[in-house]
Amino acid sequence: MRESPKTFLHRLAFNLWPCYRGSGGHVAFIAADWSEVRVRLPLSWRTRNYVGTIYGGSMVSAVDPFFMIMLIHRLGPGYQVWDKASSIRFRKPGRTTLTASLALPSGEEEAIREGLQGARSVDRTYRIELVDAAGLVHAEVEKVVNVRLRYNGGPPPEPRP
Repeated sequence: MRESPKTFLHRLAFNLWPCYRGSGGHVAFIAADWSEVRVRLPLSWRTRNYVGTIYGGSMVSAVDPFFMIMLIHRLGPGYQVWDKASSIRFRKPGRTTLTASLALPSGEEEAIREGLQGARSVDRTYRIELVDAAGLVHAEVEKVVNVRLRYNGGPPPEPRP
């Protein structure tokens, strides 16, 4: 799927937003339907740690907000979505530009809606790999996102376009 003019503007805003910009990450792509986001994290003076590799905090920060934001856009205003937890496992030091592709699994929105039929909230866990140009995994980030209905009673409003 391609980027839409709206997600293109979101991508530009992310790359200029001081909180995100501080991570050293760069949003390279946002799918028109918010089903996928791609991020680049170069080794630079802003991301380099004491031993000359990519700082672990930059790795987590570069991918941190996206599953929450993707679900906010995919589910619509009838749902409250929050990040609940993050963890990182380092596999290899990052000595070159790392990339991550964050994609929501097929049928994820339906699984969340079904889970909320009998529960107050649901937690969803997503795994993100930061890889180099050769496809070698340098770090794995696990994100836990909490979703609950925003409105009590009646069907939730339709998702945003």
